Amino acid sequence: MTATLTTHGPGRTRTPEELRELAERAGDELADASAEEIVAWAARTFGGSLAVACSMAGDTVLPHLVAQVAPGVDVLFLETGYHFPETIGTRDALASVIDARIIDVLPVQTVAEQDAEYGPRLHDRNPTLCCQLRKVDPINAELAGYEAWVTGIRREDNALRANTKVVEWDASHQMVKVNPIAAWSFDELLDYAGSRQVPVNLLLTDGYPSIGCLPCTRRVEPGEDPRAGRWAGLAKTECGLHL
Repeated sequence: MTATLTTHGPGRTRTPEELRELAERAGDELADASAEEIVAWAARTFGGSLAVACSMAGDTVLPHLVAQVAPGVDVLFLETGYHFPETIGTRDALASVIDARIIDVLPVQTVAEQDAEYGPRLHDRNPTLCCQLRKVDPINAELAGYEAWVTGIRREDNALRANTKVVEWDASHQMVKVNPIAAWSFDELLDYAGSRQVPVNLLLTDGYPSIGCLPCTRRVEPGEDPRAGRWAGLAKTECGLHL
């Protein structure tokens, strides 16, 4: 069945200029704040117009963090149709232990429909187009209904993310991007989840520090960049959500 790109958010009341000013001011004022303080600011500032993006990998701590101060918050999960079984299992486990509304964000086409139009295994031949169809276009449509989104970007992920601010202006989506765990290490991520019994993707401790779609993700060897297993052998390093 073909889905339609829609939004579940309440819509925006602030102008892009107002949102940009908010982001730039908070990026400086909250630079040294804790993740909890950053999330509390976001919940106060945006209320129901705040969404959490969660890939159901190490970022499951994000919905947990936000739900403490914003019960019922919308959690956006990109259901690409290509996930590891462990990722879907993590989604189901998380839904049962936090007070949040987990929304499956669907592409317009199912995998079968995409295969019929573009040919099988588009991810092998043109991974950028596959990501555009199954990730970027759906999330862009969904985010249009919110003023701010919370992401799990961490500075240690790769060089492109090394200077990530905890709050920044997202020019491509014309909204505020909140990155409360930007300064966290991989171990801090696991420590938080373990101490608070937050479900995490089992692949994280099985050689997959960065988890994407099954056809485009491999295990990372010791000493490799945490995202070396994503689109291995290609120049591609990002799906396009954070560009």
